[in-house]
Amino acid sequence: MTPARQDDRLFVVVNCPPGSGKTTLGRELAARLGLPFVSKDAIKEALMSELEVHDVEMSRRLGRAAIASMLALARDSSIGAVLEANLKRTLARTERSRLHEPLVEVFCRCPREVSLGRYRERSPTREPGHLDSQRSDADLWNAETADPIAGAWPVIEVDTSKPVDVADLASTLRRP
Repeated sequence: MTPARQDDRLFVVVNCPPGSGKTTLGRELAARLGLPFVSKDAIKEALMSELEVHDVEMSRRLGRAAIASMLALARDSSIGAVLEANLKRTLARTERSRLHEPLVEVFCRCPREVSLGRYRERSPTREPGHLDSQRSDADLWNAETADPIAGAWPVIEVDTSKPVDVADLASTLRRP
C-alpha cells in the first residue's frame, strides 16, 4: 500500500470508532512522519469554549464544523498532515474531496467491546459538550463508523487492541 507522491505531501487520515485508539496513534504517527497533527476533537473543544452545547444535535453540528475546519487547515499544508477523526462513511467520501493526493487512511481495528469500554472510561475526563453520557453504544459503533471509508485511496488497517509498531507503520507510509 504505497501512496504515489505529488509535491512531497502526504495526508494520513486516522479513522475509527470512538475509543479505538486513533488519537494516541495519530499523535505518535505525526511525530514519526514529521507532519502536523490535526485533531477533530481539539478543534471541536475550542469551538465549545465559545459556544454552549445544549444537546447532542448541537454537539454533532460542532463536530461537523470541526471536521470542515480540520480539512481546511490540512489542505493548506505544504507538507501534508496526519488528521484524526471518527468519520462517518457516507459523509467522508465527500469531505475527503477537500484534500489533495496522496491520501492514505489508517483504520484502527479494535473489538467493539474494547473500544466502547475505553470510550466510557475516558468520558468523565472529556469536555462536557461532547455529551458522552447521552450517546448510546449504537450511536458510537455502527455501520457508518465500524469500517474504513474505503474510497479510492489506500487503507492500512492496524490492530489497536494491542501496541502498534508506529515506526514500522511510518516506514510503510514513507515508501515512495
